[in-house]
Amino acid sequence: MTTDCKEQMGGLDAVKPIRVGIDIGSTAAKAAVFEGDKLAFTTAIPTGYNSADAAARLAEELRLQGYDVEDPRASTVATGYGRISVPFADKAVTEITCHGRGAAFLFGDDVTVVDVGGQDTKAIRLAKGKVAKFVMNDKCSAGTGKFLEIMANRLGVSMPELSVLAREGEPTPISSMCTVFAESEVISLIGRGIPREDIACGVIDSVVAKVVPLVSQVGGDSYVLTGGLCDEAYVVQRLAGALGAPVRTTPEARFAGAIGAALSAS
Repeated sequence: MTTDCKEQMGGLDAVKPIRVGIDIGSTAAKAAVFEGDKLAFTTAIPTGYNSADAAARLAEELRLQGYDVEDPRASTVATGYGRISVPFADKAVTEITCHGRGAAFLFGDDVTVVDVGGQDTKAIRLAKGKVAKFVMNDKCSAGTGKFLEIMANRLGVSMPELSVLAREGEPTPISSMCTVFAESEVISLIGRGIPREDIACGVIDSVVAKVVPLVSQVGGDSYVLTGGLCDEAYVVQRLAGALGAPVRTTPEARFAGAIGAALSAS
């Protein structure tokens, strides 16, 4: 997905310098560009098998949009699990710092950030725009976007279709805590003739059930969702119900890490 907000300002020649954030995640690689204090451009591509290749493809995409990361007027910060594979970055900054800073830019300084990534889930409490406390589940893919992707594939649907199905069903409990065993459980439920709608609802509730304890560890009462699931309204709805409070999000929230990285550039 590409969002060009430059409004024909002429790229590098319009506002100097530009700040570029590169977030190399396990599933998607994102970039965000600031012209002055304005978020001017965002883009995302599949990471693929090689982080360095994803970084090169992002650099080419930025160049085509008029943003040359090799230009001395550009300051670039990398983050994400593949941040060390971005040769054109001036420095690398941790995911927690960048996701927190990006969320503060999008939602305000005092929020609890829930970031459901491809391979990990993070809960970050911000106080006055700074990370006050965080916890991360990076030991198991259960409760992550990868879990949902695997289950959607098993049900023969896309991620958006999984949410549509789930809206029409009643949750069938998915008791397994491990993705591998949960997939076997889903196969068994399919074999027993349980409606796909009910399984889909159960799958999403399973992710929500793993996210909520992380959030409870960091505290807070104003919640925002970042990451690839920010476009899934039904996930947001179920998460809000489990937390007992509204959960805010926006399509730009999937770029929170890249936005925070760009804001960390000098």
